[in-house]
Amino acid sequence: MLKLGVAYHGNRILKHVEEDLNDIINHNFNLVVHMFSHNDWDRHHKVMKDIFQMTLDKGLELWVDNWGIGGPPGDKSHFLAYYPDAHQVYSDGTNDPVRACYNNEDFRKFTREWIDVVYDCGGRIIFWDEPHLVARDMVDGKPTKWTCCCSVCKKKFKDRYGFEIPGTYTKEVEEFRLNTIVEYFKHVTEYSASKEMTNTVCVMLGDQIGINLKNIDAICSLPTLHNIGSDPYWIGNKTMTPYEYVYKGTKRNIDICETFKKDHNIWIQGFGIPAGREEEIIYATDAAYDAGARTILFWSYRGAESNSYRCANPELAWKVAGDAMRRVQDRDRDNQLQGFRKLIK
Repeated sequence: MLKLGVAYHGNRILKHVEEDLNDIINHNFNLVVHMFSHNDWDRHHKVMKDIFQMTLDKGLELWVDNWGIGGPPGDKSHFLAYYPDAHQVYSDGTNDPVRACYNNEDFRKFTREWIDVVYDCGGRIIFWDEPHLVARDMVDGKPTKWTCCCSVCKKKFKDRYGFEIPGTYTKEVEEFRLNTIVEYFKHVTEYSASKEMTNTVCVMLGDQIGINLKNIDAICSLPTLHNIGSDPYWIGNKTMTPYEYVYKGTKRNIDICETFKKDHNIWIQGFGIPAGREEEIIYATDAAYDAGARTILFWSYRGAESNSYRCANPELAWKVAGDAMRRVQDRDRDNQLQGFRKLIK
């Protein structure tokens, strides 16, 4: 089945949610990725339960995004207000103000509790959004400041390597950071899978510090991670056409998923589109489909109209997104019908 999805957040008024879900259906989508932040947990628990059920009642597939529960992407982490010792710490000793450490046991416990709440609300597919540790002040392709060097991580590093964590970005530091993310996701996906939930993830496409398609093998091998995706957002790329950029990025993702026998998801950019470039949404969506993607997702609803990073013309971008989804939907149906016709000849 061709899955065409859109990210939805910013509204918790049920009357408007229903109108928006109908709008999503009318724009040829059959899947919604709902954000579920710490604020949603605290203030909208019962409302989110209603929103999830409304989504399912309309025949839409439901994914739940761990939006900002440990910091960006998404909201800043409220968890850190309760656990001020759980911050990611940079190699120069300064705290990252909004991101929680993946090795912190309190954060892992918090994540398990978040999974419980999602389950209670009716969510059965979790979308883990761009897991990464942060780094900054790059010199010759390496960061001069990076996380995490909190007391927990320092101890884990010394236990693993037999020496203190260095102040420079060595191969051991790079390996440790990667293992930190993998071990966190091993822990939390095993917990959600024990509740018979499906785990999907989206990772960054390129050379950013953290999990990306160049070092994804470690996380792909987790048996409790079922679906691996990426976001080949083309705005800002100056070396390829939108079609080529998205096609190549999607193909890399699909090849990795085939190697590890995982399902896939591919995100189409629907934010920050400059005026006059809305048609590129169609080229990008066709490129993803041509490269083999059958779960194609759009960030985000109505061209991210409710966010500062919205498209220049959100209404037009949303209209073009609906056209793009209809194009690949029709192509997919034609391919299916061609197969049926061959069977009866």
